[in-house]
Amino acid sequence: MGMPIALSFFAVIIVGAPMMWGLGPGMSQFIHSISDSLINFSLLPIPLYVLMGEVIFNSKIAPDMIDALDKWIGRLPGRLSLMAVGAGTLFATLTGTSIASTAMLGRSLVPEMEKKGYQKSMSIGPILGSGGLAIMIPPSTLAVLMCAVGEISIGQTLIAITTPGVMMAFLYGGYIILRSVFKPSLAPAYSVEHSTLSEKLTAFAKYILPVGFIIFMVVGVIYVGIATPTEAAATGALGCFLFSLLHGRLSFDVINKSMTGTVKVTAMVYLIVAGSDLFSQMLAYSGVVNGLSEIALGFPEHRVLVFIAMQLIVFLLGMFMNSLSIMMITLPIFMPVVQVLEFNPVWFGVMYLINIETGAITPPFGLALFVMKGVAPKDTTMADIWLAAVPYILLNILAIVLIYIFPQIAMWFVMTMH
Repeated sequence: MGMPIALSFFAVIIVGAPMMWGLGPGMSQFIHSISDSLINFSLLPIPLYVLMGEVIFNSKIAPDMIDALDKWIGRLPGRLSLMAVGAGTLFATLTGTSIASTAMLGRSLVPEMEKKGYQKSMSIGPILGSGGLAIMIPPSTLAVLMCAVGEISIGQTLIAITTPGVMMAFLYGGYIILRSVFKPSLAPAYSVEHSTLSEKLTAFAKYILPVGFIIFMVVGVIYVGIATPTEAAATGALGCFLFSLLHGRLSFDVINKSMTGTVKVTAMVYLIVAGSDLFSQMLAYSGVVNGLSEIALGFPEHRVLVFIAMQLIVFLLGMFMNSLSIMMITLPIFMPVVQVLEFNPVWFGVMYLINIETGAITPPFGLALFVMKGVAPKDTTMADIWLAAVPYILLNILAIVLIYIFPQIAMWFVMTMH
């Protein structure tokens, strides 16, 4: 009906809580639940991850990073499409949200691709696909939120999603190269300005190497056991401030815009979390969760079918709802089933996140599709954007299948953590 997800939760709670617990106790439970859900230490990385993305976005370092990457790509087939994937992977390590990444790449690269004669499937598609990597490569706001709501280890999940995220980037890159080789007209070759080795190394040292340092400050410190996920989020935010400062971009205006943007996004997310938490309690109290668990227990030999059914529900919801809404509605129902069927929650969470990411580019109402429409050239239709997204939806499904068959893709680093 178009009602904001937070208000939808509150509407259900205001009607349902008095029916379940009585008017006085129901409203009392409502107030206490809001307080209890938000005084949750595991939610603290969310504003810090949002702050990282805001600082990078407002300091306008992104175009320089794209130029630095451009010097290293050379004359590979579909080089601008590959650059979109490479830049999307880089931005994923600095921004916790796929929408910001899609908007930045769309504004920066699509006009240039159109000038060079790239077909829309090779200009828009790679940006839609790689924009979603922000969910799969730490820092990931949605990953932290999933862990907080589903009671999954945040540290293990942030480590587990990294390898699948990189694997997906390689899948996108491989697809682009194959398409460009077999049908060169999709991404015509063009003369590339030669860069000397010293220019490449200078660009690498200024714009790419610091990203590796920030990755270590977000993920590495968790992996080696130096910091908790919350502390790592703080060191990552500090890294982004230092990155901007070293390039002379950290003005008062940048700090002001970054802080304001962070407060707005965090307030929205926390309002949804507050509603979702009591919604979960109502589901548990009503017996819905126990009923679903019993149904799942009735199919122990068909664990694969139950898994497919859960993923299919998320995929279908992705066609019509945003990622945050899907997560808040489905996780309280799915996690008890995951426990009953004895799936590893971290492993399940990785595939769930890929599916959630896919929803942002799934027609007809994937949010990233509309963001792309807003930044794409005026002659671009929604049909063009939908068609461009299809190969990357299929590649995401392939990634889920590979992780299901080979769990070590996600779990190897987790098993070697300190």
